[in-house]
Amino acid sequence: MKKIKANILLIYTGGTIGMVKDFKTGALKSFDFKTLLDQIPELKLLDCDIDTVSFKEPIDSSNMDIDAWVQIAQLIEDQYEAFDGFVVLHGSDTMSYSASALSFMLENLGKPVVFTGSQLPIGDLRTDAKENLITSIQVASLQTKGKPLITEVCLYFEYKLYRANRTTKLNAEDFQAFSSFNYHDLAESGVHLKVNCEYLYKQSKRKKLKVHKKLDNNIALIKVYPGITEAVVTNIFNTPGLKAVIIETFGAGNCTTEPWFLKILTKNISSGIHIINITQCVGGSVMMGHYETSSALKNIGVISGKDITTEAALGKAMFLLGQDVSDNQFKTMYETPLRGEMS
Repeated sequence: MKKIKANILLIYTGGTIGMVKDFKTGALKSFDFKTLLDQIPELKLLDCDIDTVSFKEPIDSSNMDIDAWVQIAQLIEDQYEAFDGFVVLHGSDTMSYSASALSFMLENLGKPVVFTGSQLPIGDLRTDAKENLITSIQVASLQTKGKPLITEVCLYFEYKLYRANRTTKLNAEDFQAFSSFNYHDLAESGVHLKVNCEYLYKQSKRKKLKVHKKLDNNIALIKVYPGITEAVVTNIFNTPGLKAVIIETFGAGNCTTEPWFLKILTKNISSGIHIINITQCVGGSVMMGHYETSSALKNIGVISGKDITTEAALGKAMFLLGQDVSDNQFKTMYETPLRGEMS
């Protein structure tokens, strides 16, 4: 029986990976993805068929917002039946934010969505773009028994495939720009492409894809620091329309126990503001009640973000606020893994 090639759709949103250098002027210009196979002949060696689509106006990843996330999700929804996998080309600066958000927006995902980018333009002599692009396509085309092997939103960068909502960008200069401190690599590219199947996200029951396009970004992010003042915290909580606040605390979820601080949190929780506790450490987990300095937060009803990343914490909060769930449902759902984003 003849093996059927996987159909892969490349979605270009913007970013360094889609730039080439004009060797006459030295200026960077947008890459024409319609000539992708001509520019990167190595892609012809892959056992899959590749199609491309670009944002009408590609954007720098620093300008990513909810509208752009919805546009990516809409493209995937529109082409879901026609393709076996999707590769999203995206600027690296906010890639973890976008990929994390998409993981919540794409419920019951049964096909791979692989985010990738590069530190250097695709036409640069030392570029990392070609390897990242080629392997991302290869990962997206992996199948077992005629079905996609990977069924989650991933991020591929510098020889490693990660669960997207477990990643953080750590380095602005190294090719190895991303890491996933609280979860295993899904795959590693070397002489062979080694997939760690035991760590892949597995749906408990295959259901039809459901795409959520309603997100609510009435959220504030507070990174606590020694000497943080009452005026600063009060002003943040006085933001009009505020619905949730994510607090990056110390270590395992610890913060100041000053009476004014706890009073502000208690007052706002009582008024319906969701307050979420995550650690500002890149690795490890919030364990409220483990130390005296976090017991008070647990007692007043602060939500535990456990070992979720800041990027995923924001995406999850926007997603749940968009679902208009009750306060009790919000807390229960936030503290429960929805897409493998927390342990």
